[in-house]
Formats: sequence, structure tokens, C-alpha cells
Amino acid sequence: MDSILVGKGDSGRQVRLLARYGNRHGLVAGATGTGKTVTLMTLAEGFSRIGVPVFMADAKGDVAGLSVPGETGDKLRARIEEIGIDGYASEGSPVILWDLYGQTGHPVRTTVSEVGPLLLARMLELNDTQSGVLDIAFELADDRGLLLLDLEDLRALLALLAAERKAVSAAYGLVSAQSIAAIQRALLRLEQQGGDGFFGEPALELHDLMRTTPDGRGVVGILDARSLILKPRLYSSFLLWLLSELFETLPEVGDLDRPKLVFVFDEAHLLFDDIPPSLRQRIEQVVRLVRSKGVGVYFCSQFPDDVPDEILGQLGNRVQHALRAYTPRDQKAVRTAAETFVPNPGLDVAEAIGQLGVGEALVSTLQDTPDGRRGIPMPVERTLVAPPRCRMGPITDAERARVRAGSPVAGKYDTPVDRESAAEMLARKAEAAAKTAGAPPATTGTPGAADDGDGLGARIGDWLWGTKRRQGAVESMTKQVARTIGSQIGRRIVRGLLGGLGGR
Repeated sequence: MDSILVGKGDSGRQVRLLARYGNRHGLVAGATGTGKTVTLMTLAEGFSRIGVPVFMADAKGDVAGLSVPGETGDKLRARIEEIGIDGYASEGSPVILWDLYGQTGHPVRTTVSEVGPLLLARMLELNDTQSGVLDIAFELADDRGLLLLDLEDLRALLALLAAERKAVSAAYGLVSAQSIAAIQRALLRLEQQGGDGFFGEPALELHDLMRTTPDGRGVVGILDARSLILKPRLYSSFLLWLLSELFETLPEVGDLDRPKLVFVFDEAHLLFDDIPPSLRQRIEQVVRLVRSKGVGVYFCSQFPDDVPDEILGQLGNRVQHALRAYTPRDQKAVRTAAETFVPNPGLDVAEAIGQLGVGEALVSTLQDTPDGRRGIPMPVERTLVAPPRCRMGPITDAERARVRAGSPVAGKYDTPVDRESAAEMLARKAEAAAKTAGAPPATTGTPGAADDGDGLGARIGDWLWGTKRRQGAVESMTKQVARTIGSQIGRRIVRGLLGGLGGR
């Protein structure tokens, strides 16, 4: 039976995570410096060796060490002997390096339409009123058949919203000039932070995260998050989008002998900080249901209560590193951790959490019992965690370049593609309207902030659609475009569970 060696317990037996329960999700928790990252690397390496692809973020640069062999010193050899690891040999795992900014790995892109208003509002840190206006903007794009690929498309859409603000307010709900301007400023901030590189094409194809090598090993996708982690909303929203895409795209497979993919969500507290209740409910739904798609989700954070109870209860495999109960917050976290484990009569869990050394952990995994019961959480056991075979530390720039050059997706995502979408469509309509009126062609670009429709907003309307005397011709052209796009279902841009507007 396929399994992953987690370490050796106080009972003298090896503690293992069974591959068949790898999709039952998990949690790795503990204070800074207690060995969480090394444990994650051991698990990722173990999944890879049994043919399961892994996707994980690298917040400090250490995880990239999975790609190169480690060095076996005296201390490491002693631990290998103590745990009883047979056939241990230093080796790297097959790795694909990713980077949202495209600098230290292959670029990761998706379209504005795929992200949807809910997650985009979180990335932009909009308030409820501004988020509502963004919802209306996406609804307007759906109804007009406007494809939103990048931030230029979204800016053009906001200009259209400003130009037709009064009519849109009457049809969809109140849209204020102040909210449009706030969204425009938020887009500028996102662009200044480099977030515009995330939007566009070629978009990420999920099968590239689920590759295996010819010899049957799972490929580990590593997202360089050293800069991204400084922008918590963008970091967590990106991972949420990716998890949502996996849920929406993958077919139902039930319980397999091993997962199709393991998804590691490091720094999980960033996911749930200041999260709207509606988004939290959808995350819970995705985590609960994605198991049947063959995906295991593993959260990593300092404290187990960083993960909400309704999600924590779905995590069947637990690894708890040391916590120091110095503050009331720490003491509460220790109690929470102790209460979430299956009791062990020979172990005081709350006391043991504070006594664990670096590289030790309290572990409970799902196991089959001798009497035939399957997937039962085993009593918690104090465990000496097995070391990974790779380097337990960062790689050099030269090593990173070699890994990237040998990647199976080399060249596929590195060059952006800019095809016709909302910005080009609206500019072409504006030019056609200007020619119809006998005026000189309008220049392309992003209009400024909206007003009440008497000043700049009115001029934007003329720029996009012409004056009121020309509205009839432009409306006729718009209807013709809509008919060529197809039915209402065909015109509506499909978004995922977390990206969808209002849960659609």
C-alpha cells in the first residue's frame, strides 16, 4: 500500500500517511522556527515519489530546495538511522518554478473574467459599496458581450460605466462617480505593485499543475511567493482562485488510491483575515467538496485556530509542531490544538506541545483499523519527523535558472498574448461612432475619472458612443454585435464558484 513516511513515533513504530487518505486534507501548524517548512517538504517529496503532483507556495525561498539533492551530514545520518529509513539517498524532486511576476519562474496568468468580481474586489481591497459597483460592471460586461482579459479591459469598462452612469444606475442599481474613481485608484495601486502581470493571456492551464514524469513521479509546482507574501490580499486571492478553478474544472472521481493533486496553502491565516462571510462560506464549500475531485488541501499556519472550526473539522491529517504558551493568545492556541487531536492515554498533549524540539511534532493521520474500519484518526503520537532527501534551504540563482530552463513548460507562458477584448472593442465602436458623425477618429486610451455626466463623464460618453443624435446608429450596431455573439447563455461569461457574481 502506498504511503508517506512522516517519522518515527514514541511507540517505536513509523508514522505514515496513507496515500488513499491524502485527499482528506491536512494541517501543519507550529511556531516560527519549529520545522513546519521542512515537514511540508517531506510531505511534498513523499507525494511526488508515489506519483502525486503537488502545488505549493514558497514564502521564504526554502521550498525551492526540493529541486536539488541535499547534503548528508553526521546529524542527518543519525536521524535517518534512528527513524529507520531504508534506502535513503539524497535526490531532488521534479519541479516547475512559477512566479506571479514572471521573474524567478514561469508567469502565472488568468483573465479578469475568470477571477470575477468577488475575488477581484478582495485583491483591490474595496469596501462593500465599491464591491457592489464592481459587481454591476461585470454584469454590464456580460450583457454587452465584452470580454475582460486584462486590466486595460477593466479600465475601458469603468469608462463605459462612467459615461452611462445614469442609465446604468436606473437599470442595475446606484453607481456613484466616487465609487468608480475609487476602483480606478485601486487598479492603479494594483498595477504599481506588479499585479497587472497576473491578468492576461496565455492563461494558466491546470493540467500543467498536474504533471507526472515518465518514470511516474509527481511534479512539484513551486510558486515563488517571497514578494507576493508582502501583499496578503493578492496572495490569498490568487490561491483561492486557483483552488476554485481546480474545483470547477476537475471531474468527480470519488476516493482514489492516491490523490490527483495535493494543494498546499502556506500562511493560511492570510486567507481568513478580514474575510467576508460570503467568501468564507464558499471556501468551506470548496474544501468540503474538492476532495471528491481527487484534490487534497493542506493548510499551514502558526496556530491551528487560524483556520475556522468548520474547515478545521474537515482536516483529517494533523501535524502539530511546538507552540510556546507565553501569552493568552498562545495559551488558547495550545488548548485548541490539544482538543483537536484524538486523545492518547499515555500523552498529555497540551504539555507536550510546549516541550517539542525542532523537528519533532505531534502527528495524527487517518488509518485503517484491524477490525476493518477505514479512515479512522489514529491517537496522537509524539513523532520525530523524517528529513527530506532534498536540500533544506534555498537554491542559487544559477540553480534556479537551470531548473527553469529544463522545465516541461519552458516557453509556453513566457511571452504574453494580447488578443481583441473589451478595450479594443470599445475603442473600435468609438471610432466608428466618430466616423458616422463625420468627426475625426477618436484616439485610444484610458479616460479619466467619472463625473455627474455634465462634464468629463459626458465627454467620455461622446468619446465612446457619440452625441445623443447619434445614439440610434450606435445602438443598432450594438444590437447587431450582440446577435452575432449568440444567445444569452452564450454571451454570459462563465466564472467559477469563487469568481462568480452572487454565486452564479
